[in-house]
Amino acid sequence: MPEPRDHIAKLADACVKCGLCLPYCPTYALDQIETESPRGRIALARHATDGSLAPTADLRAHLDHCLGCMACERVCPVPVQYGKLLTAYRAALPPAHPRPRLLLRLLTQPRLLRIGLGTARAAKASHWLPPLARLLPRHSALRAAAALLPALPPAVHSGNAHTSSPAKPRGKVALFGGCVQGALEREAQDATARLLAAAGFEVIRIDGLCCGAMAAHTGDASAAEAKARRLAQAFATSGADTLLTATPGCLGTLRDNLPGIQVHDAMAFLDQHGDTLRFRPLPRKVMLHLPCTQVNVARADGAVRRLLARIPELDVTTLPPRGMCCGAAGSHMLEFPERAASLRARVLDTMPQPAPDLLLTANIGCRLYLGAGLRERSDAVAVEHPLTLLARQLAT
Repeated sequence: MPEPRDHIAKLADACVKCGLCLPYCPTYALDQIETESPRGRIALARHATDGSLAPTADLRAHLDHCLGCMACERVCPVPVQYGKLLTAYRAALPPAHPRPRLLLRLLTQPRLLRIGLGTARAAKASHWLPPLARLLPRHSALRAAAALLPALPPAVHSGNAHTSSPAKPRGKVALFGGCVQGALEREAQDATARLLAAAGFEVIRIDGLCCGAMAAHTGDASAAEAKARRLAQAFATSGADTLLTATPGCLGTLRDNLPGIQVHDAMAFLDQHGDTLRFRPLPRKVMLHLPCTQVNVARADGAVRRLLARIPELDVTTLPPRGMCCGAAGSHMLEFPERAASLRARVLDTMPQPAPDLLLTANIGCRLYLGAGLRERSDAVAVEHPLTLLARQLAT
C-alpha cells in the first residue's frame, strides 16, 4: 500500500459520525443510501482497513463514485481529512471496474492531447463521431468522450511562455498551465497572464505538465508522485515567488504536492492584488457557475463574484445549486457517464428560461460537460472562463 493502514485508520477514526455532511453530498442526494455518503465511505474504509470487511469490488465502487467535491470537508466540524483518506484508500485497492487507462493517460499528456484535438478538428470529428459513438454501450468511456467533442472550444494560438512584464514588477509569479486545461483553455491561460501583467506582475508560464490530480484520484499513486516531482522542479527553475492556477480543480493537488510553496487560485490572487485593474462597461446578462472545487477547495467563489462586479453594467446571476458538482469531476464523467448525466441534469434544470447567452465557469471539465449538456438541450449558450471575459473587458 502507498500509505500505511494505520494512517488510513487514523484518518477514518477522526469522523464522529454526526452526519452534518450528508445534506451537502451530491452522491447521497442522488442515491439516498449511506454507502454513497461521506460518512458511509469513511466507515467502509475503516472496516476494510481493520479486516472486518472484505475489500470487494462492490465496496470499492462506492469509493469510486465519490466526486471528490470536498463539500463534506468544508462543513465538517472536526474537520475530517476526507480528501486524504479517499486518495489513500483508492491507492490501496484495485478499481471496481477496468479503467479507460489509455484515454486517461492521453488526457494528462498535453502535447499528445493537442495533437489528438488538432486531428479531430481537421477531420471534423465533432459532426460524425458522437452519432457513431452512440452505438457503444451507455456506460462506455469512449462514448462519453465523443459526446464532449461538439463542446470543444476553438483552437487558440497561445502567447509566449514569458509574458511581457512591467518595468518595475510587484513580484514574479508562475502560472500553471496543466494538462487538459493546458490544451483546451489556452485563451483563459493567456487572459490570466494578461491580467496579472496589467496588475504589475512578471508572469512565467509553466506549460506541458500535469499536476497529478487525475492519477491521485484514480489510485495511481506512483504516477501522481512522479508528476509532483517534475512540477516541483519546474517551479524551482522558474524563480517565481508564487504559483497560480486558473483552474480550481488543480489547486488542492498543487498545494498537497508543493508544501512550503505559496499556491493560490488566480482569481483569488487577482481579487487581492488587482486593485489597479479597470474594466470597460458591458451591458449584458451572464450566468455564473461555481465549480465545487472553487467553492470548497479554493474557496474563491467570493473572489470571482467581486472581480466580475467590477465590470460596469454587467448583470451576473449565479447558477444554483451553489457549489453542487455538475458531474464532470475529473474523470467521473468518463468513467460513470450515466451517474454524471444525472448530476448534470440537476444543475441544468435550475437554469432560468430564457437562458442567458453566456455561462461562465472556471473548470475546463465543467465547461466541456455543461456545454455538451446545453447542446443536447438545444440551448444556444456559450461557455467560457470568467478570466477570459475579464481580460476582454480590461481597460488599457
